Amino acid sequence: MKICKLRALTSLWTLKPPCRTFHGHPRLLVSDVHSQYESVRRGEQEIPKYFNFASDVLDKWSEIEKAGKRPTKSAFWWISGNGEEVKWNFQELGILSRKVANVLTKVCGLQKGDRVFVVLPRIPEWWLLNVACIRAGIVLIPGISQLSAKDILYRLQASKAKCIITNDILAPAVDSVASECQFLKYKLMVSKGSREGWLNFNDLYKNQPADHPCAKTRLQDSMTIFFTSGTTGSPKMVEHSQGSLGFRPLLCERFWLDVAPSDTVWGITDTGWIVTSLTSVFDAWSSGSCVFVHQLPKIESSVILNTLCNFPIDTIVGAPTLYRMLVQADLSSYKFMNLKHCLSGGEPLNPEVIDQWKSKTGLDIHEVYGQTEAGIICSVSKGMKIKPGSMGKAAPPFDVQIVDKNANVLPPGQQGEIAVRSKPVRPLGLFTEYIDNPKKTAESERGDFYVTGDRGTMDEDGYFWFIGRDDDIIISSGYRIGPFEVESALIEHPAVAETAVVSSPDPLRGEVVKAFVVLSDAFSSSDCESLARDLQEHVKKTTAPYKYPRKVEFVRELPKTITGKIKRDELRAKEWGKK
Repeated sequence: MKICKLRALTSLWTLKPPCRTFHGHPRLLVSDVHSQYESVRRGEQEIPKYFNFASDVLDKWSEIEKAGKRPTKSAFWWISGNGEEVKWNFQELGILSRKVANVLTKVCGLQKGDRVFVVLPRIPEWWLLNVACIRAGIVLIPGISQLSAKDILYRLQASKAKCIITNDILAPAVDSVASECQFLKYKLMVSKGSREGWLNFNDLYKNQPADHPCAKTRLQDSMTIFFTSGTTGSPKMVEHSQGSLGFRPLLCERFWLDVAPSDTVWGITDTGWIVTSLTSVFDAWSSGSCVFVHQLPKIESSVILNTLCNFPIDTIVGAPTLYRMLVQADLSSYKFMNLKHCLSGGEPLNPEVIDQWKSKTGLDIHEVYGQTEAGIICSVSKGMKIKPGSMGKAAPPFDVQIVDKNANVLPPGQQGEIAVRSKPVRPLGLFTEYIDNPKKTAESERGDFYVTGDRGTMDEDGYFWFIGRDDDIIISSGYRIGPFEVESALIEHPAVAETAVVSSPDPLRGEVVKAFVVLSDAFSSSDCESLARDLQEHVKKTTAPYKYPRKVEFVRELPKTITGKIKRDELRAKEWGKK
């Protein structure tokens, strides 16, 4: 393996995790995959110049299986909830993903660096496409399955994606905007049926050869682009590399997810989120664990609880909304088969929910804190003392600090902005850039730090505590929602003269979208209750349904600064009971 002359790892990673053994499992299982990087973790060797997660991790596990060194179990296990089931070991995953890679490169003619927009629910093809894109050096752009035609149009135009892969449900929405997407060349549909102008993905990949040469990719080569909402403007494109997503877990081993080769991991999150990529692709498979997936067309407490009772799932990862929903059930009637480790992330989790889950199940909830730009930034790892309300300590490879507006590190107890040290050497795990947006990329840096936009404190023990966002992003049920997107949708309605959108507290979702609306003269005497419903339905049809305002309040005017800017902080403070 060629090595690049970069600064020693000790300067990249100031927070090394302790050396750990797997609970009752042979250490050689992981050392067979990780041993070539052991000297890198110790700081004795430079990080590799070339790396590909498919060939350097997944194919290594496949070789271990062939050698009989890996426990006989699946690498991927999917159920539909209606009796359908799919299981693959690493060898089968390799064969099928090579077939899919051939579809992308031979049938579609895509080359290394080309971009593919994938909008699929929790179905096996999503995982095959992840691995196939990595193999071919093609950049994957995941999208949540609730996107509207307008959302799809923006993402296709902004990303310049040459190919889109979705299902028959979203295909009509794609067709309605495809003519406006000059870079789009191929449309693939995951379906048992057919549609004019679309290639059938399932038919194509099953007939492809199982051999495909893995692309030679550099550590810094682009691998995945996530769209993330901002407070102003359209969603930004966050670029991650082979290193930031694929190589990082090899350095940090099992520190936040903390799983073993014999473990089964269930990430109950949306396929468009980075946490799904971390939980159910990179971090689980780097440790040789089994990724469990339930299609879950609808999130229901009984379905999730029965699944935990009927399947040997060791670890679950979900948004706080999931736990808030589950603790409302009669948990005494459920006996989990194997569950040992519960993680929550995406937004702060109420301490009372943690206490209820513990009292009813005997299990702790380990909080993690992260962002699309950085993955997991802080975590409460196994063995750590749990401080209710805290999101844990800095997660390797990051040096996390609380800084002031001048990027000075603040002492414990003082409130400031949560930041990740990014200089003199940018740590693996941090995003590369906001694509085509150098201004936003530059604004994310302050002094020697990447600043998260979140405010918090750190105590004397190094635990971080979340206070709130420095911006106006709304995080509802784990979804990041930019007020600008919702306001833009609302303002299209003839009844709306002006509007401002902020977060509002909600016992289940943590926070929800609330719209303050100034009505146009023609609608000033309308029935408010009926009009609120009309506005909600309008937003659902104009943008992704999860963004619609669950609360609507009609006001005569909006608070503004002397320069005419809406004072969203004032509206938000009102909602959250602050003066």
